[in-house]
Amino acid sequence: MKKNTAAWARELARKHLEIPLPRRWAHTQGVARQARTLTPILGDKANLLEAAAWLHDIGYAPDLIDTGFHPLDGARYLRDSHHADPQLCRLVAHHSCALIEARERGLAHELASEFAMGAPDLTQELIFCDMTTTPDGDQVSVQGRLSEIRKRYGPSDLVTRFTYLAEPHLVGAVRAVERAVVAPPSDQ
Repeated sequence: MKKNTAAWARELARKHLEIPLPRRWAHTQGVARQARTLTPILGDKANLLEAAAWLHDIGYAPDLIDTGFHPLDGARYLRDSHHADPQLCRLVAHHSCALIEARERGLAHELASEFAMGAPDLTQELIFCDMTTTPDGDQVSVQGRLSEIRKRYGPSDLVTRFTYLAEPHLVGAVRAVERAVVAPPSDQ
């Protein structure tokens, strides 16, 4: 199976998430489903977005945890163990405003120095996919997703604090993708 494809990413994510983290696996499947809905507006970038959707949470896998910050751990694993496409690694590293959370964790320098920001359009589309999918893989509004995260982590958790800091960016990205889906760019 060719590396850096959605099919390769699906099998790699399955290997690391399906058994040890079944709910995370369900979420991942839902995020990938959302990515596939964007194929009409993505053109030749559709496969890359779907691969990133499959791999965005791979850093949660118990056998891959290093820093405890899943975007950084996942991107490092993909880069170091699989020599994955740098664009794919950047998307995983920076998914869903990860740099904001990295600042809260004292890992911003590591994240930014190891992984440049990904392409803005695909970063935005990956936010859409992640922030409109529940932990069980179902579709949800971005506000519903943020509420669920805050409830799950509790009011004093770092992740909850991060969601408030990132909310304008997350909501803005979701709204931009929703507008693009309604009015896809023309092929002029």
